[in-house]
Amino acid sequence: MSYEIVKALHIISVIAWMAGLLYLPRLFVYHADTPSGSVQAETFKIMERRLLKAIMNPAMIFTFIFGIWMLVLAPALLTEIWMMIKIVCVFGLAGCHGLFSRMRRDLENDRLPYSSKVYRIWNEAPTVLMIIIVVMVVVKPDFT
Repeated sequence: MSYEIVKALHIISVIAWMAGLLYLPRLFVYHADTPSGSVQAETFKIMERRLLKAIMNPAMIFTFIFGIWMLVLAPALLTEIWMMIKIVCVFGLAGCHGLFSRMRRDLENDRLPYSSKVYRIWNEAPTVLMIIIVVMVVVKPDFT
């Protein structure tokens, strides 16, 4: 498979993953403001579980597979500082993913360890990381 095809598949995976990373904590905001045990709360549980398991988890896995594949095809990219910054931010996104997964389990079990305000703040973390990643990949700043 050519580098361009792998890159296209990587971008598609990233878009799906980012959609989930941006939407799931927004669902948490609404869920946190809903009475436990209500029909609404149960609906949020279903939405959150399906988003994480059917979209986000596979999209993250494919993002990593295609990203690593691109690095295998073009290993010189690993010598670029912008790529190192991008990789660190991608691991930050994976950390958010893990945290959101734990938050979802807490809400699934009717535990509310955070207020809707905290979920609202966490909703911004993937956005900040995404901005850094896009700037690094598009601008490819020269740090020398």
